[in-house]
Amino acid sequence: MAASLFKWLMILLHPLYITVTEINHNGKDKTLEISCKMFTNDFEAVLEKTAHAKVDLSDAKNKAANDKLIADYVEKHLQLKVDGHPVSLHFIGSEKEEDGTWSYFQVDNVPSVKKLDVNNNLLYDGFNQEINIMHASAGGVKKSTRLDYPVASASFEF
Repeated sequence: MAASLFKWLMILLHPLYITVTEINHNGKDKTLEISCKMFTNDFEAVLEKTAHAKVDLSDAKNKAANDKLIADYVEKHLQLKVDGHPVSLHFIGSEKEEDGTWSYFQVDNVPSVKKLDVNNNLLYDGFNQEINIMHASAGGVKKSTRLDYPVASASFEF
């Protein structure tokens, strides 16, 4: 009983730092569709370091400024190469739901994907226990991996 109680107490005292990134190739539109979900409080803390100011992602009147912070941050901390060629992320938008914030990006002119190289260090500059879960799909094949701080690179072959 005491061991079980201790285990749950340690889980409660030790926060979990997780980001989920999904990268999907849309063959019909020849695009990569990228979505990233981060715990809002963690994301705000890291963005505050970047902005040197208080950040509230729930504040509708600052949506445009917050979206700029989000876009700049993710574009700096998530880089992709398709078949060995670097690609640029284009910010589509963001939305907040309960305790998470989603950000959405797209890469145009991607007719096919044989290999996807990812450098993902989202929130590594804020938390050295960060775990980045990534899911990638192309040609009907879905692959996943987990990056534990400080590991930031992964490759997917389709």
